[in-house]
Amino acid sequence: MTLAFGVRIHRFSEEGHEGTKNMTARMHADSVSDELVALTRRLGEPARDLVILAEGNTSELVSDRTISVKASGSAMAEATRDDFVTVDLEPLLQILRDPAASQEALTAALTATRADGGTVRASIESLVHVAVRAFVPAKFVAHTHPTDVVALLASAEAETAFVDPVYSEEFMILGRSLYVPYAEPGIVLGRVFLEHLDSYVQEHGETPSLVLLGNHGIVAISDSAAGVEAISMMAVKSARVRLGARLAGGVAPLSAETTAHYFDRPDFRERRAALAGLQR
Repeated sequence: MTLAFGVRIHRFSEEGHEGTKNMTARMHADSVSDELVALTRRLGEPARDLVILAEGNTSELVSDRTISVKASGSAMAEATRDDFVTVDLEPLLQILRDPAASQEALTAALTATRADGGTVRASIESLVHVAVRAFVPAKFVAHTHPTDVVALLASAEAETAFVDPVYSEEFMILGRSLYVPYAEPGIVLGRVFLEHLDSYVQEHGETPSLVLLGNHGIVAISDSAAGVEAISMMAVKSARVRLGARLAGGVAPLSAETTAHYFDRPDFRERRAALAGLQR
């Protein structure tokens, strides 16, 4: 169904099916687009301070049932087509929804075999990318660890730090962000993420553009690479503005009354889509 901002919410069946018996993660360079590689490399640029070393991961929706996601241990700044693993969504959703599933089962499901017989594993945080696609067919998802954002997400005010916007462009690009408390990366984080995302969709009738992971990082969601990039960089600016405002006497956010009607304004929606490619 189509909801606010053209977001089409969908859900995969929770029923088991024959396909889940053949969990597949594979190396398939032809499924990895130049756009995904370029986006990953841009987000990994050291000067942007979004990630260091092998932090962070990106994914692209290849089909209704498949995504390409960055491999574990590879650096975003140096990504190539060979640094991505193609995985099927439904088997991983089955793992997410099965209370008896283990981290070992997830690891096996994310592991692909290279042509030379070696193995490559999709990111341990792949379930975050999978969980997003359980609700909306967003083309791009990017998970990064911006230093200034993580500083706030590791503070005593992490849960409320981004609740109220502090400038209009922030609200335009980021919308209503979702906060997810810290959870161990892997199957635990995937389940906590899915649970909180479901609650957000139930309340707002759409998926968020930005998810804030307590003591961890951010997840940017968009149908365009430009949108993911804009969301990621606006999150960094928003953190820096808040940290600077604290030094200048305290944060003075925009009031709920001021922003309550923003999403109803056609010009606001049009500018939001044009600035960040957020139209879904």
